[in-house]
Amino acid sequence: MLDYQDILSKLNKSPFRAKFRLSKQDIEYIDKKGLSTIRSHAYDFVKKRLAPYPTLNDGKQTPMKKHPVFVAQHATATCCRGCLEKWHEIPKNKALDSYEIDFIVNLIMAWIDSQIEKSKNP
Repeated sequence: MLDYQDILSKLNKSPFRAKFRLSKQDIEYIDKKGLSTIRSHAYDFVKKRLAPYPTLNDGKQTPMKKHPVFVAQHATATCCRGCLEKWHEIPKNKALDSYEIDFIVNLIMAWIDSQIEKSKNP
């Protein structure tokens, strides 16, 4: 079983990854839509932007903001195939399988959950 908190702790040691935070607007959006909808968005983004091979616009397919999942993808190094390979040892020269897609979405959601918790207990 994967320990997502351990993975997040390792990512947080990177100054670049550690700088990402959900904004007040992101938290409000999550509250309005609900976590199940955010998870659905994460699956949709990952399946359309990361899973196919070859990946269209690799390295540029994930905006830095405008959706909580995009912010989470940069914080968790799940924003492009290069980061997936470097941080999570997921080869970039193949389509993602369902296990890899689930791993990515679960990591994104673990980070979002941690951000929600931090917003409640600053």
